[in-house]
Amino acid sequence: MAYSLRKKFLSYSKKFIFACISVSVFWVMMYKYVNPPITSLMIIRAVEHDKAKGKFRHQHRWVSLEDISPNMVWAVIAAEDNNFTSHMGVDWQAIQKARKINKYSRIKHGASTITQQTAKNVFLFPSRTYFRKGLELYFTCLMELCWSKRRIMEVYLNVVEMGRGIYGVEAASQFYYKKSASQLTPSEAAMLAAILPAPLRRNPAQPSQYLINRQQRVLSLMYKLGKPNL
Repeated sequence: MAYSLRKKFLSYSKKFIFACISVSVFWVMMYKYVNPPITSLMIIRAVEHDKAKGKFRHQHRWVSLEDISPNMVWAVIAAEDNNFTSHMGVDWQAIQKARKINKYSRIKHGASTITQQTAKNVFLFPSRTYFRKGLELYFTCLMELCWSKRRIMEVYLNVVEMGRGIYGVEAASQFYYKKSASQLTPSEAAMLAAILPAPLRRNPAQPSQYLINRQQRVLSLMYKLGKPNL
C-alpha cells in the first residue's frame, strides 16, 4: 500500500515537473518573438498603490532597440552590468567582488546581471527568498540559451522600472526629458542609468548631489569600457 502510494506520488511529481519545465520553455520562447505586454512588478505596483500618494500612474511604451539611443545601452551596461556582452547570464567575477565589498561596507552591493534582472522583471516577482533566486537563475539560463543579447537588452530597457508608474526608457525619456529615447545624450542616459536600482527613491529631474556624483561615475565608466557591440 505504502509502496503503491509512493509510486503514484513519484509519477505525479515527474509529470508536474515536466509540465512546469514545458510551460516555462514555451513562455521564454514566446517572449523571444512577442513583446511582454505586462510584468508581475507592474501588477504588484498597481495593487499596492496608495491613493494618499496621488493619482495612479502607469506609463509604458514599447519601442524596438533600434529606436533607443545606443547611449542608453552603453549607460546601463556601465551602471549595472559591465560584463553583459561576455558572461552567460551570471557574472561570477562581479559576485566575488560584491562579497568582498559587502564584508566591510554598510551599503550592500548586488551583482545581478541585466539578464537576471530581466528574468525577475518579466517572469517572476520581487522577493528575497532562495526559492525565487533559484527560479531566477533557471530563467536566466533559459534566456541566455534562447535569446540573443540584443533581445535581452531590448526587453530589459522596455520593462525596467524607472520611477513611480514609469516603465521602460521610452516612457522615462518622455517623462523626464520630453523627448524620445532615441534622442538621449550620453549625459541624459547616464542620469537615467544612475537612478537604478532604486528608481523610486531617485529623481533624475531633481537630482541630489549623490545622484549627480553617481551619474559622473557612470559617464566615466562608459568611456572607460567603450561602446558595446550587440
